[in-house]
Amino acid sequence: MAMDSLKRDYFLKKGKREGRMIISYLKVRLVFVFLYLFITAVFFAITALYGYGNAFWNMFYAVIIVAFFGAMYAVFDYQKYRKKCLVLFSALEKGEERAYFLPEGGDVKERIYQQMLKDVEQEKKKLRMAYDEKKKDMTDYYTMWIHQVKTPIAALRLLLSDEEENVRLIDGSDNCVKDRGQELEELFKIEEYAEMALTYARLESISSDLLFQYCDVRNVVKQALRKHFVLFSRSGLSLHLGEFTLKAVTDEKWLSFVVGQVLSNALKYTDQGGISIYGSDEEGKVREGKVHYLVVEDTGVGIRESDLPRVFERGFTGCNGRMEERSTGIGLYLCRQVMDGLSHTIRIKSQPGKGTKVILGFWQEEY
Repeated sequence: MAMDSLKRDYFLKKGKREGRMIISYLKVRLVFVFLYLFITAVFFAITALYGYGNAFWNMFYAVIIVAFFGAMYAVFDYQKYRKKCLVLFSALEKGEERAYFLPEGGDVKERIYQQMLKDVEQEKKKLRMAYDEKKKDMTDYYTMWIHQVKTPIAALRLLLSDEEENVRLIDGSDNCVKDRGQELEELFKIEEYAEMALTYARLESISSDLLFQYCDVRNVVKQALRKHFVLFSRSGLSLHLGEFTLKAVTDEKWLSFVVGQVLSNALKYTDQGGISIYGSDEEGKVREGKVHYLVVEDTGVGIRESDLPRVFERGFTGCNGRMEERSTGIGLYLCRQVMDGLSHTIRIKSQPGKGTKVILGFWQEEY
């Protein structure tokens, strides 16, 4: 709070800032003024007590002269004080390097304080570097582990597909289809959670992993639908893909992740009805032809109005998540972070019991 107060003082108007520094200076030097007045009063009292009438006036002139030179020194001393304050205010804006922009210490005590502050800053920098290095090592390890675990997942998927095909060839039966479908669905969820963990690990360095290019968002949606075919085929939900044209400068890989997460949420919280994907205006109303907004709408359980402002917070599961016990509170958080990194927008409209609209915005200036 004290630091915030100092920053506010720094940005005060020049006149007010000057007045605050003068008041502060007088408070610091007030003890010397009182000491001077006390000594003067003592001398005048002694003069009056012993009846030194002529000496009284001589002392009065001396007091006036001393006061004059004292005032001159105070002006000079205030200029030094003011200059040091301005340098300190400037150092305050230097962030973590502020200790190296302090004014030169006026005495031994100030120099000791400055050295202590520099030592603290150095120790803080070392601790931060050690933390960053440890965090990087952990992120690298998790990234490597996720990449490695995706290999046996892919192999297991291939084995399940081959086994299903072999059973069909042997007895011509489709009895295994339902069982294999459930196994493939669970395998898909494992793969999706691994992908989510990988995205979370890469989130802080997303800017270095972006590859912007002009792409067709509708094609990205189609790829995501093909990827989620296993979930759609077992859900019994209807699917509608509207006719629209939406092209934007974006990163296809990261955008695919966002669309996939939105589809997964729609499938997770929709038990009956269907999912519609279409182009829209800014308000989410259906539009055909060239559009700048994409809507993924479901007929699921919906989201409470009180939960809507917080759905993009990390770890927030809301009422639905607590009831279903299958929400991580990470998916939508990652979507918001990725969309912000891509300079796109994501919004949600929902009513409990009526469904949810997720509106992805790709509006860009055209040249």
